[in-house]
Amino acid sequence: MRWLMGVLVGLLVVLQYRLWLADGGLAEASRLREQLAQAEAENAALTARNDVLAQEVVALQNGMEAVEKSARENLGLIKEGEIYYQFIEEQVAQ
Repeated sequence: MRWLMGVLVGLLVVLQYRLWLADGGLAEASRLREQLAQAEAENAALTARNDVLAQEVVALQNGMEAVEKSARENLGLIKEGEIYYQFIEEQVAQ
């Protein structure tokens, strides 16, 4: 009877080890859940960024206003006949 209890306790220890520490155990499942949450957050941010870029592409394809705005902001271009003024603020000496 004692050896049967010893075998059962040994089996319980082995099974607990596999449950808590071995590959496919609870520790790995927890780590994988955290990794999944990080990947989903990154995907959500990238999806939002892609949506903004897609809207910008559609605006550039559909109208000259978006192209003109982009040229003015990103390239510093001006129309023919326009006068460009640049104001530089003086820094106050401390």
